[in-house]
Amino acid sequence: MTAILKTTLHELKSHAPFTLVGTLTGIGLMLFLIRSEVPRSVSVSLFGMMHPFHIFLSAIVTTGMYRIYGRGKIIPMLLIGYLGSVGIGSLSDCIIPWIGEKLMNLPNRGLHLGFIEKWWIVNPLALAGIAFSCRWPSTKLPHAGHVLLSTLASLFHITMAMGSDIDNSTIGVTSIFLFLAVWIPCCTSDIVFPLLFQAGRNNV
Repeated sequence: MTAILKTTLHELKSHAPFTLVGTLTGIGLMLFLIRSEVPRSVSVSLFGMMHPFHIFLSAIVTTGMYRIYGRGKIIPMLLIGYLGSVGIGSLSDCIIPWIGEKLMNLPNRGLHLGFIEKWWIVNPLALAGIAFSCRWPSTKLPHAGHVLLSTLASLFHITMAMGSDIDNSTIGVTSIFLFLAVWIPCCTSDIVFPLLFQAGRNNV
């Protein structure tokens, strides 16, 4: 357990810059969308694109982390890769933003779960990410892309719930939920979750 904790802290530290950059990028884009009065339909379309690709990269990183630090057995990799990407990815992109939408009483709020609403896109991409990482495990660069796409997906889930009347308090609360939606679930799915099931170190 001590070794896993040390590994987790090391990975969190090394991945922190990617998370910070992704979060700041998302907040800046959110301000641009609001002030430019971009139509809600744009956010709907962009969420539909960002969320599936976020799941794909999340599956690569989650599976890769387990593959690098574990023994690489197929069934555990499938289960951990899928639950870590689709399960925690849905928390990041859909559930946490939806909670924020409800608290802010946004007019078009709604819970949009990609693995159900767009199951024919999200689930195959998750499996493709798992398969890719089984063969070529990688974490840092996919994590950077994962964080950015998670930021965008969470952002567009919230902005498609907004109306035309946005005040500074709404912007502030949205920024907080955007940060929470990225930092906690992304690092959990990419780092903490797979290492909890670490079967033993190898030299991969």
